Amino acid sequence: MELLVAFRDDPAGHNMAKFISKNMDGNNEFFHSENFDLLIIDTPSISADWLEEKFNYDGFVFLSKHAAESGKLALTCHSTGNFSTAEFGGNPGQIAIPHPQMQKSYMKNLWSEKDHFSEFQITIEATHHGPTALNKPTMFIEIGTTENEWKNVGLCDSVAEIVIKTMNQKKTNHPVAICIGGTHYPEKFTNELIHGEFALGTVIPKHALDYLDDKLFSHILERNQQVSTALIDWNGLGKNKQKIIDLLSKNNIEMRKF
Repeated sequence: MELLVAFRDDPAGHNMAKFISKNMDGNNEFFHSENFDLLIIDTPSISADWLEEKFNYDGFVFLSKHAAESGKLALTCHSTGNFSTAEFGGNPGQIAIPHPQMQKSYMKNLWSEKDHFSEFQITIEATHHGPTALNKPTMFIEIGTTENEWKNVGLCDSVAEIVIKTMNQKKTNHPVAICIGGTHYPEKFTNELIHGEFALGTVIPKHALDYLDDKLFSHILERNQQVSTALIDWNGLGKNKQKIIDLLSKNNIEMRKF
């Protein structure tokens, strides 16, 4: 059983939650259905490391707004974690357990409706922000990029319909790979997720590779159980190319160049 989570003061997340809750049993905070539950919380989602103190679920899916300095409209989905400092929730140097099968199902469902979102970039993001301490799979589903989109009830309802479809689908079983290199909005890895064979675990962008060492990489592998493959943006590794090759070799991780 999965738990959907939305922060009450997040307009996009709360709008999605209000639509989803219409056909669920519950009150103004906690709702139940056959395949998933929904919780509306009064504190920011990025700091919801406390959830497992009160709730026991197989995974946590957060409904959220997305903001970007570029202002480019985007519908995004990503795993959580901090490769260094914890400026936006979670703990420093801690990576959450990704939700690869759920993410792949959601992104494929979203892509199948892309004509309804023609103004939006449909993309994953690299792993970032909290929560990081939950011991069950965690991911964020986000609507961006300005307050106009967050408060657009029709848009939020349309995305929420895709969330409901995803939550009610049978779980898939694709091979899972971690991703290394590239930008925060990694087009190569997004294309693989939507059109390729792999589901994706932690996505480590180029700008985080300076922090990657044996200790952090071992922690990432611990949070990505049974992963034996890394997808590499070969031209997006910068000065850290040899370090990545060495880390993969020492840990018997297959490398696939993109």
